[in-house]
Amino acid sequence: MEGMRSFGIDYAHDCFRKDGKPFRYISGSIHYSRIPRYYWKDRLLKMKMAGLDAVQTYVPWNFHESEPGVYNFSGDRDLEQFLQVVEEIGLLVILRAGPYICAEWDMGGLPAWLLQKKSIVLRSSDPDYLTAVERWMGVLLPKMKPHLYQSGGPIIMVQVENEYGSYFACDFDYLRYLHDLFRHHLGDEVVLFTTDGASKANLRCGALQGLYATVDFGPGGNITAAFLSQRHSEPKGPLVNSEFYTGWLDHWGKSHVMVPASIVAKSLSDMLAHGANVNMYMFIGGTNFGYWNGANTPYMAQPTSYDYDAPLSEAGDLTEKYFAIREVIGMYKKLPKDPIPPTTPKFAYGEVTLEKVGTVRDFLNDLSPSGPVKSIYPLTFVQLKQYFGFVLYRTKLLRNCSKTPLFTLFDGIHDRVYVSVNGVSQGVLSRRHVSMLNITGNAGAYLDLLVENMGRVNYGRYNNDFKGLVSNITLGSAILTDWEMYPLDIDKAVGQGFHNESCGNASSSEEPSFYTGSFSIPSGIPDLPQDTYVQLPGWTKGQIWINGFNLGRYWPACGPQVTLFVPSNILVSSSPNNITVLELEGSPCGPQKCLIEFVDRPKLNASAHCESDSEKLFSRDFGPEEDYV
Repeated sequence: MEGMRSFGIDYAHDCFRKDGKPFRYISGSIHYSRIPRYYWKDRLLKMKMAGLDAVQTYVPWNFHESEPGVYNFSGDRDLEQFLQVVEEIGLLVILRAGPYICAEWDMGGLPAWLLQKKSIVLRSSDPDYLTAVERWMGVLLPKMKPHLYQSGGPIIMVQVENEYGSYFACDFDYLRYLHDLFRHHLGDEVVLFTTDGASKANLRCGALQGLYATVDFGPGGNITAAFLSQRHSEPKGPLVNSEFYTGWLDHWGKSHVMVPASIVAKSLSDMLAHGANVNMYMFIGGTNFGYWNGANTPYMAQPTSYDYDAPLSEAGDLTEKYFAIREVIGMYKKLPKDPIPPTTPKFAYGEVTLEKVGTVRDFLNDLSPSGPVKSIYPLTFVQLKQYFGFVLYRTKLLRNCSKTPLFTLFDGIHDRVYVSVNGVSQGVLSRRHVSMLNITGNAGAYLDLLVENMGRVNYGRYNNDFKGLVSNITLGSAILTDWEMYPLDIDKAVGQGFHNESCGNASSSEEPSFYTGSFSIPSGIPDLPQDTYVQLPGWTKGQIWINGFNLGRYWPACGPQVTLFVPSNILVSSSPNNITVLELEGSPCGPQKCLIEFVDRPKLNASAHCESDSEKLFSRDFGPEEDYV
């Protein structure tokens, strides 16, 4: 009977109890925000067939409230539909509700509009922050309540905040406030928990009475020592590793991280032998479509692929690691008998010719229909209410320049600037790496700075990551003033279609420009369209859309990611598929043919070679270089 459903912690026997019986879960992370709704069922079935009891998912606040008070829970953002599919498949859910999630997601899931109050202290008792959190949780948590296990749904546990012990604020009033808020909306029966790195130092500020403290750590480490850290906070109750890393994250310009299946399988087996509850992070990584990737400090943006070297690939393919993990799970519990859904077929649609339709300058009226915002000094993206993508900053040269230095102090470029004078490319400025360029042009010429937001910092002290020109720009000895700033709604313009503006226009091939083309799905072949991958040989860096869907950023000139995953659900068989490419730095078009290519295999591990430096690779508490590299 439904009324009999219960899930809780049995402190006397160091375990969870589900419906009165001892229960241990083996779970895997899947982020509904990184997988098209069309494929939720396929991925979840594969997880079930690996022997998992549960899935763990994050709720990215900014995915649902990109602008204050405007909520989106439809289509790929339909969280309740996702929970329903999980339930139909027969899995349980561990919900990581935030408000902060990290997740290598833009700003750790916090909406950028919170930064409208410049001095706001995120993830603290700052009243403005709490007001926004209270309003958001007042929308989210009542939606979640009917899906709690006690109410007949799949959610057995809800995480409050995330790895708070790794944050500088250490604000117990904030954690207490969240505890009370969650209890108010979800009731007293649901298990609320926290997750922190497996060390006493992290648990000191991350754990709070009333929230069950769990830990996270990767393979290859000392499992006994890690769980002793949890025992320091929770002397009794179940052992839980909430993030057991099956792989690791990538950064542009760094090598693709891979973790051997044998090491993951061995550590998993050791934890299960300890009787521990385990969630594998990630079981499937998925894709940072659009502009959703995060970044780490010192500033390094993450690529579009969030493959994570997980047991299921970015495209949901079964891997050697999947079968190694399934075999381990089969030693500790009975595996389901049904067949495992096969890897989805991929199709190489081949080469597609694109043509240049015009530059960002040519289309400025279409891209910024409301016209420029004027200001003596440059404004940030947040001040312009442009939370993602691009802004064009424009001013006039007041005197003739010949190799005159253009520079910013205090690392004022967030994150990458494509500089031109009257359409002639001058080069690129970038955060941390290139803070000065030499400019040549005549008095009265337009100096255009197209600024790209490459993703906000998602972890650590500096996730209040302002974008745009965040300090003044100096040319020679003069601070530049009298700016016109054009927030660009490129996604909307792409949806409406570009009409060729180039008409013999001799603009530089290095100036940011749009290219379009189309391809048709072959007829007479059954079961098309199928998934594919797109690669852009000879292209440098930019953004690509297919049928108006923003696939994400490409940067083969930097690596390690070369191909972008194209899910079949965005393709059509009935008419040509339209492709739009915004190339920011330099296309191969001109002497060579203007081509992109659809292939049937991913390439995520090319050698990385851009703006690289010798700084130590970012690591969390259990980064790859400690454990596996």
